[in-house]
Amino acid sequence: MKVINVDLGERSYPIYIDFDLLANSEIICQHIKSKQVLVLTNETIAPLYLERLLVSLSAYQVQTLVLPDGEQYKTIDTVTTIFDSFLENQYGRNATLIALGGGVVGDMGGFAAACFQRGVPFIQVPTTLLAQVDSSVGGKTGVNHPLGKNMIGAFYQPECVVVDTQVLKTLDDRQLSAGLAEVIKYGLIRDPDFFSWLEQNMPALRARDYAALSYAIERCCLAKAQIVAEDEKEAGVRAILNLGHTFGHAIESGSGYGVYLHGEAVAIGCCQAADLSRRLGYLSASDVERIIAIFQRAGLPTKPPKNLSTDDYLAFMGRDKKNIDGHIHLILLAKIGWAELPVTVDIDTLVATLENYGAV
Repeated sequence: MKVINVDLGERSYPIYIDFDLLANSEIICQHIKSKQVLVLTNETIAPLYLERLLVSLSAYQVQTLVLPDGEQYKTIDTVTTIFDSFLENQYGRNATLIALGGGVVGDMGGFAAACFQRGVPFIQVPTTLLAQVDSSVGGKTGVNHPLGKNMIGAFYQPECVVVDTQVLKTLDDRQLSAGLAEVIKYGLIRDPDFFSWLEQNMPALRARDYAALSYAIERCCLAKAQIVAEDEKEAGVRAILNLGHTFGHAIESGSGYGVYLHGEAVAIGCCQAADLSRRLGYLSASDVERIIAIFQRAGLPTKPPKNLSTDDYLAFMGRDKKNIDGHIHLILLAKIGWAELPVTVDIDTLVATLENYGAV
């Protein structure tokens, strides 16, 4: 078992990575603070893994809440149902919420835990590759708003993150590819050697080779743990984790939540960010081609939706959380393996990418 520590002083916590961790009651139970436990999951994951987790929690007073599956349910209304479950079962401020699912379950579960009685403990048990390498680590929690993705939320760290690599065997191919988008992002922003490794090992990752997936998960979690420890609330270097996300969030919001998986939108957004980086003189045309190629080899879309106009993009990007004083700020690439902190982008150059992306 691999254990990676997220070093945040009193809020430090471990990330456990191993095969069949759901059956390891000792790992999970050492982080539960009282007898009261609420397990939050969704209708896709519940039939697959809920019972296995409940066996590990047999010593506790456990209630379960099964949510509908999909980004379109990542709303304040859904979070209210989590509050309802806490209150109806008379759970107190030491009750532990366990989020068993992908990024949507983890984000909403963490946000509900941050808010209920001003904060109750929670544990992340991510079941998608994207959640295992990214969204379960770092304490970003929240919900979507019709005008923008993840616009309502809180920084709230879990007690631990339990990454059971066995669950990836039931992950569908589309979700696996969506997770690979975030994996590729880590190579782009700070790790050129890892990016080259991904180019060589993409077939093994897509074939669900256990050794390759475990290595990629460990490398991504280690990178994120280091970045979060340095900048917990995104006042500086943590912003580089948003490469492609401003474009991607516009795609998700503008297309309707759930049409594109988060990783699919991020893949397109990273390609658009690469195109913009080329227009600003950072990347060569061959660099952009190399970036587009790896996302394609991961089974991901690289072309933006045709239904979004330039004005649509600018409207959604103008409401992005990373903007400062009304100016659009973007994470760009100085080279493959090195991202720049938010750059204020000239609107004309941004429009050139939005209207001519792919026309090198």
